[in-house]
Amino acid sequence: MSQLELEDEVHDDLKAATGGFTKDADDANKLNRILQLTGFSDPVYAEAFVTVHHYDIVLDVTVINRTKETLQNLCLELATMGDLKLVDRPQNYTLAPESSKQIRANIKVSSTETGVIFGNIVYETSNVMERSVVVLNDIHIDIMDYISPATCADVTFRNMWAEFEWENKVAVNTVIQDEKEFLNHIIKSTNMKCLTPPSALDGECGFLAANLYAKSVFGEDALVNISIEKQHDGKLSGYIRIRSKTQGIALSLGDKITLKQKGGS
Repeated sequence: MSQLELEDEVHDDLKAATGGFTKDADDANKLNRILQLTGFSDPVYAEAFVTVHHYDIVLDVTVINRTKETLQNLCLELATMGDLKLVDRPQNYTLAPESSKQIRANIKVSSTETGVIFGNIVYETSNVMERSVVVLNDIHIDIMDYISPATCADVTFRNMWAEFEWENKVAVNTVIQDEKEFLNHIIKSTNMKCLTPPSALDGECGFLAANLYAKSVFGEDALVNISIEKQHDGKLSGYIRIRSKTQGIALSLGDKITLKQKGGS
């Protein structure tokens, strides 16, 4: 290989390693991660692109000055709720009329919990003596970014079920009328793995019980037991019970199931 070909190959390897090559599906996924933080009529428009990478959350915030004035001492002030922590203090910027600025904020995550990032943009203009404030929409960090399907032995599952102190019980409330379809919908919605073998779920008897399991990037366990029964009118009733060692997972997963269980999509 010539020197030029070698350099190209190394450059391509670097791009692949750092995620430089993205597919169309990734681009669509990127668009889903852009959150509008202010209204279109606000003097300052802001939107954030959220990247979640295990212990770190990176917010790339685009701020646009929609006025004809220069904005001075513009600052993106963020605060967090839950086990999230801001890494660096925000800087002050000067923004020319109708220009934009990219501001990056790094946030550390210390446990699997649905966290909230909220804040505002503060700035000064030459003709107004006091500082102006634009309140930003809240950014909710999804627990699904932190848990992934995992397997464990039946005995281990039962031991953990008896040992874990936090339980969240969610009543089944759905328009789905087939037990297996509902189970698959919950598995898909919660990013968990069904430990109950397919052979145990075979047949039509109007009852279904299954155990689901997932592990977080922080090594925490999430256990779910689904017990459902088909009523005479065709509707499903029963309970979804979530157990974990930490309160955060039990509550966040319960909220996610409550939100997702109704529909069939």
